[in-house]
Amino acid sequence: MKLKNLRMVMVPAFVAGLAFASSAYADPIEGVWKTQPDRKNLISHIQISECKGKFCGKVLSAYDSSGKEVQTPNIGKQLFWDVASKGDGKYGGGEFWVPLIDVDVDPQMTLSGNSLTVKGCEHIVCGHQTWTRLSDK
Repeated sequence: MKLKNLRMVMVPAFVAGLAFASSAYADPIEGVWKTQPDRKNLISHIQISECKGKFCGKVLSAYDSSGKEVQTPNIGKQLFWDVASKGDGKYGGGEFWVPLIDVDVDPQMTLSGNSLTVKGCEHIVCGHQTWTRLSDK
């Protein structure tokens, strides 16, 4: 095979390999996370995904204190959006919706292994939870 023909084959293969490699390495925050119980004693599973170069979270399901799946109006709704990586396991910016009191807060998230500390503040009032990773997909 001539050098020119070899380049025509190798360059597209190399570019395709780079595209596959970049999609194979998701950000460590992506996956399904289990919340702590809220004030109604419900636990939710939250899917965190890449959304237009940032991160968003959606309520996948909810469970009562016995572990039985329950239906709530929040299932399928966006919980947060436009959150960006700040480096060193820290994430912030965007908005976080707190369904229980129907307010948007400024989110701050810190990832440490399979734990994600989620904090939201509205003026001087802040709340936080530590979520546990259920899966990385």
